[in-house]
Amino acid sequence: MPQPRPLRHARRKVRLRARTATPGNVVAVHVQVEQLVGGRPPARPGRRSLHFEHVPGEAARQAAAFSEIPLGRHVDDVGGQVVGQDGDELTVVAGIGVAESTLDAVLAKRRAHELGQGARDEIGQHGRRSSGQVGRQNAGGERANDAPRPRRTGWAQDGKPAAGLRASRLCGTAVSDRLHPRRARLQIGTIRGVYTPTTFAVIRISAMRFSLSGLSARLNALLITSFLAFQAGAAPAPAGVSEVASVEGITEYRLSNGLRVLLAPDASKPTTTVNMTYLVGSRQENYGQTGMAHLLEHMLFKSTPTTRNALGEFSRRGLQANGSTSADRTNYFASFAANPDTLKWYLSWQADAMVNSLIAKEDLDSEMTVVRNEMESGENNPFRVLMQKMQAAAYQWHNYGKSTIGARSDVENVDVAQLRAFYHEYYQPDNAVLIVAGKFDPQTTLEAIQATLGKLPRPQRKLPPEYTVEPVQDGERAITLRRAGGTPLVAAMYHIPAAGSPDYVPFDLAATILADTPSGRLYHALVPTKLAADVFGFTMDQFDPGVAMFGAQLQPGMDQDKALQALTTTLESLAAQPFTAAELDRARSKWLTAWQQVYSDPEKIGVALSEAIAGGDWRLFFLQRDRVRDAKLEDVQRVATAYLVPSNRTEGRYIPTEKPQRAPLAQRPDLASLLKDYRGDPDFKQADAFDPTPANIDKLTQRSQLDLPNGAVQLALLPKATRGGRVQAELLVQFGDADSLRGQRVNAAAVADLLERGTAKLSRQEIQDRFDALQAQVEFSGSGTNLTVAMSAAGEHLPELVALVLDVVRNANFPQDQVEEYQRQAITSIRSSMTEPTALASRALARQDNPWPADDVRYVPTFDEALAEAGKLDRDALVTFHERFYGAGHIKFSAVGDFDAEKVKQALTTGLQGWRQAPAYSRPSDPYRAIEPKRFNIETPDKANAFYISRMPLKLQDTDADFPALYLANFLLGTSETSRLWQRVRETEGLSYNVRSNLSVSSFEPTASWTVYAIYAPQNRERLEKAIGEELARVLKDGYTETEIKDGIAALLNYRKLARAQDSVLASTWINYLKRGRTFEWSAEMDRQIAALTPDIVNAVVRKYLRPEAFSTAVAGDFAAAGKAAAPGQAAPEKASP
Repeated sequence: MPQPRPLRHARRKVRLRARTATPGNVVAVHVQVEQLVGGRPPARPGRRSLHFEHVPGEAARQAAAFSEIPLGRHVDDVGGQVVGQDGDELTVVAGIGVAESTLDAVLAKRRAHELGQGARDEIGQHGRRSSGQVGRQNAGGERANDAPRPRRTGWAQDGKPAAGLRASRLCGTAVSDRLHPRRARLQIGTIRGVYTPTTFAVIRISAMRFSLSGLSARLNALLITSFLAFQAGAAPAPAGVSEVASVEGITEYRLSNGLRVLLAPDASKPTTTVNMTYLVGSRQENYGQTGMAHLLEHMLFKSTPTTRNALGEFSRRGLQANGSTSADRTNYFASFAANPDTLKWYLSWQADAMVNSLIAKEDLDSEMTVVRNEMESGENNPFRVLMQKMQAAAYQWHNYGKSTIGARSDVENVDVAQLRAFYHEYYQPDNAVLIVAGKFDPQTTLEAIQATLGKLPRPQRKLPPEYTVEPVQDGERAITLRRAGGTPLVAAMYHIPAAGSPDYVPFDLAATILADTPSGRLYHALVPTKLAADVFGFTMDQFDPGVAMFGAQLQPGMDQDKALQALTTTLESLAAQPFTAAELDRARSKWLTAWQQVYSDPEKIGVALSEAIAGGDWRLFFLQRDRVRDAKLEDVQRVATAYLVPSNRTEGRYIPTEKPQRAPLAQRPDLASLLKDYRGDPDFKQADAFDPTPANIDKLTQRSQLDLPNGAVQLALLPKATRGGRVQAELLVQFGDADSLRGQRVNAAAVADLLERGTAKLSRQEIQDRFDALQAQVEFSGSGTNLTVAMSAAGEHLPELVALVLDVVRNANFPQDQVEEYQRQAITSIRSSMTEPTALASRALARQDNPWPADDVRYVPTFDEALAEAGKLDRDALVTFHERFYGAGHIKFSAVGDFDAEKVKQALTTGLQGWRQAPAYSRPSDPYRAIEPKRFNIETPDKANAFYISRMPLKLQDTDADFPALYLANFLLGTSETSRLWQRVRETEGLSYNVRSNLSVSSFEPTASWTVYAIYAPQNRERLEKAIGEELARVLKDGYTETEIKDGIAALLNYRKLARAQDSVLASTWINYLKRGRTFEWSAEMDRQIAALTPDIVNAVVRKYLRPEAFSTAVAGDFAAAGKAAAPGQAAPEKASP
């Protein structure tokens, strides 16, 4: 059991509960640490006492046993059986299970006291675990937390054990996995006592018998002594809730029904994230049940007796909610603007959904097409399919080899009764962990959790044990996938340790050293040598031993054999070419920067903890960070060399070994001992609260202008406390106009993409190393007249990061080898898009509204034109463009977070000093154009998922009086989960996994577009288009109801508030406002106009602008296979009918 803090002079109040007490029934005794209770120092220094408190239950149907039990570190199970009842007096035979192989340290002394005095046995300072506690389930049913899940055990009156006992791993000592039922049982006595539901019972021993068959002679004594139970003082947590552990501001509690709760309060960001993680995933699915865990994820959003449309309720309350399923867990999470009422409502929904979901046949039928559509969407991705097939080859026995989404036949033929049984088996309090992160009051939240989820009963069922272990792989395996479209891939997959293993992190760091770009060994072996266009690599951190996958993406014509040979040789030659300290330091810096990004965001950490829980314990999130900090080069080398061997490899594409090697058998780690005294980072501190109202944002933002000799810099700086001291910043450099940039469209984009590939003084790798040292993530992007640099970093490093970014922007030198590499990657990306339904349909509509000449920066090229342009990229042209257009004069900069504004201003002033002035900037106009509606049918052979998109041009600007009403109308049409399109297409007819509408409106001129899009199965094209057309017509004819308008306003305002709580959104919005001459007062006024909308206003605006017949439509998919023939890859325009 986890130890919250050292206990040398304190007592622990412990609950011992007998589950059922009718005569002859087995009593499973549950031992649970409740809280710390003050007390005098124990009789012997260095030891501590355990006291048991009675918990009232059903009067004559429950037994209460109170005693001090000398549970040494090797005691594995406590159990009992009611063998007699005389009125209110019960007789219970009690017993303790002990692992025979580790009994040498078990000693106990008897210390009995007179009735009413109590008693106390001293036990050693060793950590202890009672296997009466239900072991936590990870996704898939494995015993997670700190030990395997034990079997409950009772003892018959004759002293013979009633059932087998599954041993635990105790204090780092692994014991036998299964004990003989007669060799590890000690009947320690018969307990008699009187049970009363309102008082505490007196328990005394009336008989002592020992059955020592097969036990070690080193066991001297185990006994139970009697004492009078007492009522302890009031606990800081609500009744029935106990604190278990706390690390760096995150505290774990346990409810009496077994539910574990993690609270991670953080007032620095006014949002709350709630994540319910069920420790069940595809790992728990039996034969014929693949996909069941994922299907349940969909069904939970359907209906309970009190909530018929959960997603709609979320939308009405402004919750961003979703769910996900993996092999090890299923989670349901929601983020919303901090609000106690919303939090209480969502907790009540979670409680309702946990035990009351209907899992109705009609809901299953409507959702089935949605699930199929999601399955088909994955089938469109060659990499995803190849990875699934490689996992299936790598795992011959373990369920990690099964796709989480399931076999199509299993999903389509699922039995609703089996689905309900699966739900009732795993969706229970003792198999779930609730995470609440962000801004909330911990005390009232605990009370709300206890009042909702705490009322659910502890289940009586036992979760089935898991015992399948994947054997060590004994030879290379290979997969070849042949499908239409995409670009060539080669890959290699290796078994690795579980997420909780001490060897996982060293391997993860090794994977970064190998697969990073551009520092990684795979990159140097394959990309500059032109064996591949790009490389990748990653590990899968899972509860049981997982896999690592490395691979390369090729251009057509590249030799797959040579690429695969280079890939595997690089991975498996580490003994001859060991890692260096510099490589490890680089990987460590990159890993810690990514970790800090997650840790600094309450919304992300609320979801990230799910993965740590799935891996075995939420504290793995912190433990793995510590392991990265402390990782030694020899461990990284040892682990990588051990697992990266040919016999452990499964290779794939889109040979026997003379001396076979065997990888070590990975063991599940003993997290209880590893985390027993873990406390986390002592420097952790909470950030201050932040109010995201427009008025407060304007008040705190320092708006100014730096007037430099070579031009002005407009600033919007918002210093504020943030979690982890992070800052989000954005730099905008503007230059030129439509005329001066004629013929430069491709160069404008390529120059921005290539900036970080090298400067006159820094190589690409040196630039990346500098970013990592500053704990920074930097993204360069540009097109036409703009360069944008988005930055995220530790606030203390922002001035140095700004200086580095400006140096890169000013002094990029576009190395020839990097230009060629970029060219190959661009060509590969374009070729991949040429067979993708989404890319083809979207490009068809974009080119329809394309009046510009081919040399204009606003021109949209065909894919063939884009390929030709990429093939003509020239370094000299890029250098000329950079020297001609990049410069000072039109620069804007924003920053939001924990930083020193004056130091940032100084860094900007110094970094821009002496830079040439850019050509005068003028934004290329984009006026409204009336377009004749057309239809485009595009064939994409062998693609299981199709794409639909319709668009209508509008003459509208965001300063027009009609804009707020049309903004809300679009939200109600297809932006939220209560929208007309979502309810009809996804919920009612189950035709699409994702259907949305979007309204894009210019701030600079009266031009806009209204778009509807969806993914779907090709055979459902007519049904989908009919449903969308009917909903557009219904909105136009009948308008929106008063309830829709009222709920939509509330939800939309909540979403806008949530957006203003994101630091990256604030930084980007300030750049947009600087371009438009606005402040957040504009946002406040928009909120006021939205709040004032009425059905009459909104419906009048809808009828003014919406014209279904004016939509142009493009559809792309494998319609030939569905009986809808069209020329492959060709667009056939015809009159639109959305």
